[in-house]
Amino acid sequence: MFIARNKATRQGTTTVETAVVLPVFLLLLFAIFEFGHAQFINNLLNSACRNAARMGAVEGTTTAQVENRVNQTLATVVPGDAVSVFVKDATVYDSAGSVPDTGSGLEDLPSVELSDAEPRTLFVVRARVAYSDIAIVPMPFLEDVILDAQAFMRHE
Repeated sequence: MFIARNKATRQGTTTVETAVVLPVFLLLLFAIFEFGHAQFINNLLNSACRNAARMGAVEGTTTAQVENRVNQTLATVVPGDAVSVFVKDATVYDSAGSVPDTGSGLEDLPSVELSDAEPRTLFVVRARVAYSDIAIVPMPFLEDVILDAQAFMRHE
């Protein structure tokens, strides 16, 4: 009789425990997925910028070709209109002038046309994408996050 009475008083316990634990578990699970996806996109941005900078270092390559290489590398994962690509003259790092220390500072550098660049000209290829444009499961507290990468190279 004691066992039957104890079982009857605990009938809704599993449902209540599931209702409390499941949302927390799912939030944690989706956060892990999103973090992994963001890391994947960040690594892909780094790779795309590095490959495009290598391509831009070769004589006869245009800035448009470098930008297309970045977009081509990212096209399978990131929508093309979500990516901002910049090819900028980074010779300020060679001189004693003020050096930009932020991503927006790099974007404010003067643009460079690589087909007209002198040998040994330092340039930077920078790509940026908003997290909210690539999120699998959008997290409202991460909507202002920007994923970016850059690669510096000298023109040959």
